[in-house]
Amino acid sequence: MMARKRRGKVIVAEDRPLTEEEAALAAEAAAYAASDAAYTQYEEDPGAEDFGPPPTLAEAIAALEACGDAEKAAGAAAYHKVDRRYLGVPVPLIEDMARLWRAQTTLEERIALADGLWHSDIHEAKIAAAKLLTQARIRPDDAVWRTIAAWVPGFDAWAVADHACNAGGRRLIGAPERLDEIETWLDSDTMWARRAALVITLPFTKSNHPSEEERAARARVLGWCVRLAPDRDWFIQKAIAWWLRELSKHDAAAVADWLAENGASLKPFARKEASKYLK
Repeated sequence: MMARKRRGKVIVAEDRPLTEEEAALAAEAAAYAASDAAYTQYEEDPGAEDFGPPPTLAEAIAALEACGDAEKAAGAAAYHKVDRRYLGVPVPLIEDMARLWRAQTTLEERIALADGLWHSDIHEAKIAAAKLLTQARIRPDDAVWRTIAAWVPGFDAWAVADHACNAGGRRLIGAPERLDEIETWLDSDTMWARRAALVITLPFTKSNHPSEEERAARARVLGWCVRLAPDRDWFIQKAIAWWLRELSKHDAAAVADWLAENGASLKPFARKEASKYLK
């Protein structure tokens, strides 16, 4: 007899020849271990999960309504001060719904659902619309970009505008030529559209090692900041400060130079916020 210890237990193995049945089992086990077979019959198809049919617009709104809270809705209406319907659904829950709806829809269905939700003029539905189209990789994405850009003239509040700009900003990194269209927003009679030109371009502030295209985009938007700085609207001033502050985390020198030359044109609060991270 011989013995070996494993995990605190003593396992006793008999020092004897294997029986014919044991030898066959051992050979089968060895062959299995050495095999390169894929054994695909045991593999799950990653695309096989069924999330159900895509929701209709009415079903999506009903799902949002079912998660509403009247007290929170009243608070949101008072806070945002825009005359539209509020349901009182928290953003994390809206994100969960949008994630499911993305899994249930084709890109074409997703765009149609998002556009319907946006034009419902329900606060949470507008946020859900933006969340549906907030993805890093969408190819082709021209229809997504056209949908988001078409929303811009109707912006009327910072929350829904910022969620839509977050979705739109994902479409810029791979297509900086869209800056030509965004620049036309600076001439809009709507303050929210002018502001959107800065908010949607925030992704260009994020890199520590920008490409040539990113550096060109930064220089271009810094020029827009000069152009918008005389605008005394609080939201415009806040957006300029936001853009400069975010850029200062990755290119402090560029922001310091901008402030040295143009800082006097900003309101004091915006100038202070823009220089927050400068030493």
